[in-house]
This record gives sequence, structure tokens and C-alpha cells, in this order.
Amino acid sequence: MEKKVRRSRGKLIMRTSALAVTAGLLASSLAACSKGDSGNEAERHVLRIGFMYSNSDNEPYLRQQFTDGYELTHPNIDIEIAAAINYDDQRFEEPDPNKKQPDPYEKLKEMINGKNPVDVVVLESSYLKRLVEDNLLKQLDPLIQESEFDIEDFVPTVIDGIKDAGGGSLYALTPTFNASALYYNKKLFTDAGVTPPTDGMTWTDILTKAKQVAKGEGAERKFGFSFNRWSGDPFWDSQTYSAPLQLKMFDNKAEKMTVDTPQWRKVWSEVAGLYQEKIVPTQEDMNNGGGGIVRDKDAAFNPFQNDLFISGRIAMMIGGYDYVNELSRAKDYAAKNPKIPSPDWDVVTIPTFEEAPGVGGSIYLNNLMAISANAQNSDDAWDFIQFNNSKEWAKLKSRSTYEMVARKSFLKPKDGMNYNIEAFYTLKPIPPQDITLEKLYREKPNLYQVQQFAQPLFQEVIQKKKSVEEALKEWQTKGDAMLQKIKDNPNGPLEPVDGGGGVGINVYGGKG
Repeated sequence: MEKKVRRSRGKLIMRTSALAVTAGLLASSLAACSKGDSGNEAERHVLRIGFMYSNSDNEPYLRQQFTDGYELTHPNIDIEIAAAINYDDQRFEEPDPNKKQPDPYEKLKEMINGKNPVDVVVLESSYLKRLVEDNLLKQLDPLIQESEFDIEDFVPTVIDGIKDAGGGSLYALTPTFNASALYYNKKLFTDAGVTPPTDGMTWTDILTKAKQVAKGEGAERKFGFSFNRWSGDPFWDSQTYSAPLQLKMFDNKAEKMTVDTPQWRKVWSEVAGLYQEKIVPTQEDMNNGGGGIVRDKDAAFNPFQNDLFISGRIAMMIGGYDYVNELSRAKDYAAKNPKIPSPDWDVVTIPTFEEAPGVGGSIYLNNLMAISANAQNSDDAWDFIQFNNSKEWAKLKSRSTYEMVARKSFLKPKDGMNYNIEAFYTLKPIPPQDITLEKLYREKPNLYQVQQFAQPLFQEVIQKKKSVEEALKEWQTKGDAMLQKIKDNPNGPLEPVDGGGGVGINVYGGKG
């Protein structure tokens, strides 16, 4: 009986405390609530938040991530979620191969310009520049100044990336971002007698070190470098490598290829050479066990057996911030079972080119929050953006290791770990794509098919069936013929090429 009384009293105290905390929270939030356009705090407001994609199943997640906290502390505001593209619309439609798929950007514009426009737009950086160009967003600089909202604490790389898309002005803010850095295995450098990499190194420096560290044969091969965690297509590795150089495949009118040039030859030669010399692993290397522990009756299962970096076979690798989680798990598993590998690692900035000093940051801004130019509740929209980009919110978000908070004061290594976290956000981000080329891709969707010739040609270079010069000349010739066909018929149907699964234009006439 005594236990029941104590338990009941405990419950009563907890309930009373919870009510007190809730009442206090609501009272303080009511006092701090945004007034909205009407200027009447007592009047309920509707704040419409627009996302690029959603459906009925995804809306609870969006609310949890972006709006629940704000709605709790602003009880006179009702949040409505809108989506430019609703997955449910496509899910329940009868399949029609002849029906044109919706243009995401056009649907985004409709959400902003419609009869009931959204107030806040949450979008990816790839759309920000176009929305600014089309005057569909409100500039935030005057609001930041008027509200004395602190942006000095924001990571400069993030602010610079947003300003680049806004022509030097801020049209959005983001509470979080994703970034990459160069992970390296300390032991492999020690074993090879090579000084580990440091921040600010060039590609020449890093690739020299990669060649010095690489050694061994077969399953014992130690690779010097990898462009990513999962080995992919060598041609796309060359695209990743050369992104800061902003090489163009064709001119600004999409009438002439521009790949048969010294810069393109240099990039292809360098990347192909890494594969030919086995400095970087191929997909075959990844598939052949990944250097995991031997699977016998005495060996424990290795959940990281296909990860060449964790398995100690890659000296340096470009990886996202979320890879810290995997390395942390590997350390925990290794503490329980010493047969499971766990590398001694750290990170430095991604290497840069002499032609583009300080540029190379792989920064991804996926949750940019902007105010619609047609917002019906712009005051609450700005209040919502301030709330989600506040120091208090950053403190909560800083617990995540899947994404980084945009405020420097809350950026720190994962608990119990010690690594160079600044390496993820020190470099300037790679500039956004030229708006002229972006417009060409919108007007001529088939331009993406120009790349189809590059992948097999690059593979032939690696296999030494063609020289770099021969391969690029062939791509130039085939690409020129394709550009002419696209010019004559920008949106025309494309015929299968060489019986493959992709589509393209048979530039030599007839069906492939």
C-alpha cells in the first residue's frame, strides 16, 4: 500500500511539474509570438510551408523536422504543409508512358504563384538561383538588419554559398548543411614512411602521396586514394575531380562541343592514370571482399567487410560528414571484437587546384528556407525562419552526425571522438552552375544525352584501347553531331543506341 501511495504521489508530482512547465512555456511563447501581418496577437494565423516533394505519409516527418517545435511555441499559428509535387498524385494515377512528367521547377513556381501561395519555401540550393532570377523570393538582408538577427555565427562557407546563388545577397537561410572532407588512415602513412596529408593541400600534393602509399598485389593491395566510399564510374570520378575547374562540355549555345582541349586532356589523363596504376580501387576491387576478415569458423562476422577504408586498404578517401557515424560504429564493434578492424583516422580539407585556390568545398544546402515573393503572411514567415535558424535550435540540431549545423559555435566532434571538424567547412563551395547552361538544359532536355558517349570512351582509355587524345576527339565528333540533331529537334524522341538500356541519338544515321 505504501508503495502505491508513493507511486501515486510521484505521478502527481510529475503531472503537476509537467503542467507547470507546459504552462510556463506557453505563457512565454505567447508573449514572444510573431504578430503577423494583421498586427493582432490574439488572432490565429495560418502559415503555409511549401516543400518540393511530399505526400500524406511524408508530412508527419516534415512536421517533426521543421514545424512542430515552432507550432508548439507559437500556439496562435496553424501550420499548413504544401508540396510542389505530391507523390500520391503519381501513385494513384494509371500509368501512361506517353504522358509528360511534371517539371519540378514549374510545379515549384505554381506553388508560389498560385491562388493560395505558400509563405515559406523549403528548397535545395539547385533551385535557389533560378527562383532569385525569376523574382520569386524576398530578399532577407533588410529583414536581418532590421531584426538585428545574428548571422555572424554562421559558417562563412554556408553564407557564401547562399550569396553566390543570390547574386551577392541573401534570399534564404539554412539551419543545417552537409559537407565532405578527405579522410585518411594514419597507420598506412606511418607504415609507408610518408607524411600524412594536411589542410590546404593541392591535388598534385595529394595524388603524389597517394602514389607513395599504394603498394601490394591482389587482396593485399593498399590503395592510395578513392573519390568516394563506394567505387563508381571512372568517368563520374573525373567529373567530381574537375568540378572546381568548371569545365564545359559544349558552348553557351549548345552548338559546339568543347571537350577536345588541353584542360580536358589533362583531367582525363590524370584520372585514367590513377586507375591504370591501381592507385584507386575499381568496382571489381570493391566486389572482391573489400579486404574483410576471413570468414571461417573462428572468425567473427565483419559488418564492414566491403568498406575498404575501414578495412585498412585505402589511405585517403573523400567522404561525407555522415561517414563519421560508420567509423564510430566500427570503433565500438572493434572494442567488443578485436578481429573487426577499426582505423586510426582523421580528416583534412579536400584538395584544391592551383587554378582555383581555396575552392573545392563539397557543401550541400538542402534545407534552405526562403520567403515567397507572394507570401500572404510574410511577418510570420520571417519569424519562422529566425526560429529555425536560431542558436537555441542549432543547439538541439547539433546532436546529429548526419548533417552539420550552420552555426559555428555548435559545431564540435561527435562525443568521445577527436577529429579536425573544420576540414568539412573551411573551403569555399564550388560555384553554382552557369545560369546560361542551366537555361539550356531546361530548354533542351536531351542535352544530358551528350554525356552518353563519354563513359565508354573513358573506359577504353583506362583499358589502353584508345589514347586520351583519340577518345576526346571521338567524343567531340559524336557530340557535335548530336548537338546538331538536338538543335533541329530540341524535344524530339531519342532512339536507342547500340542496343543498350540508355537512350540517345544515333549520330551516324539509322537505328542503333
